[in-house]
Amino acid sequence: MAVLRLPRIKIADRWIGEAFPPFIVAEIGINHNGSLEIAKKMIEGAVAAGCHAVKFQKRTPELCVPKEQWHLKRQTPWGEMTYIDYRHRIELSAEDFEEIDRFCRQNGILWFASSWDIPSLEFIEQFDPPLHKAPSAMLTHSDLLLAMKKTGKPVMISTGMSTLDEIDEAVDLLDERNILLAHTTSSYPCPDSEVNLLMINSLKRRYPEAVIGYSGHEQGALPSIVAVALGAAFIERHITLDKLMWGTDQAASLDMQELAQLTEGIRRLQLFMGDGIKRVYESELAVKAKLRPPRTQRKKSLQTWYNQKIKPAGIHSLPEFISRQFSKAV
Repeated sequence: MAVLRLPRIKIADRWIGEAFPPFIVAEIGINHNGSLEIAKKMIEGAVAAGCHAVKFQKRTPELCVPKEQWHLKRQTPWGEMTYIDYRHRIELSAEDFEEIDRFCRQNGILWFASSWDIPSLEFIEQFDPPLHKAPSAMLTHSDLLLAMKKTGKPVMISTGMSTLDEIDEAVDLLDERNILLAHTTSSYPCPDSEVNLLMINSLKRRYPEAVIGYSGHEQGALPSIVAVALGAAFIERHITLDKLMWGTDQAASLDMQELAQLTEGIRRLQLFMGDGIKRVYESELAVKAKLRPPRTQRKKSLQTWYNQKIKPAGIHSLPEFISRQFSKAV
């Protein structure tokens, strides 16, 4: 008989796949607003909540911002500045990433990044992350995907704002057995009617050798917990210290309390799901002894009921009554 093998990928010393506990990623992204201090507080929050990894974003602004937008004026918490200067303002420096690498190792949590261009990928690669991430916006950037593949490390891909044909092309460029494919809707925050969690099952059927997960932008933790119940092998959620902070991703992020609710909910869900094998649990035995009569007592009770409610004259037992009724019917 053929044995069904669920896809799996090893990240550092941990297997990721539907047969294993979900891999939980807290995406710091750019919610640090260029502050190393804020980034470290978010790392501490992710560790406290029991996340397995934190994720950042890395861009080269001159490559990611169209030139016609470079000199547009923008009001920011740091005063008025051009858009290109603003993009540089919210990027972490090389020295910041060196400290993040040290701080994550010290706190026992993995870290990696979404790289939005090849120089950013090359910069992140020098820290030897356990995997690379291609954001939804870069799913059709073939050169970037191939550069990620060339590192030999697993590649996580989000599928927001993408058609199935575009996802097919990205998967074909990479090794399906070495990708973590995340169902995503790229709305910030995502309305409930567009979360579409059943796409997780669709992706599992379409890409049977890939590890399928969920990257959510909705408000609250519940949809991400349901995603695990549907078989998501990993969960990625934006996190924030305060949803009222500056930044486009803050409103679609989980605060530290919600992040703790997410990890606790996923832990409890695994207990709820069980193994599908029917058994009488030890906790039921006392209740069973109290509420369920022994078989001999049940038989006696039925005979007593017959004697009190039905017994005709001349018929002394329930079996005799049943026999006579059957004979009449025949």
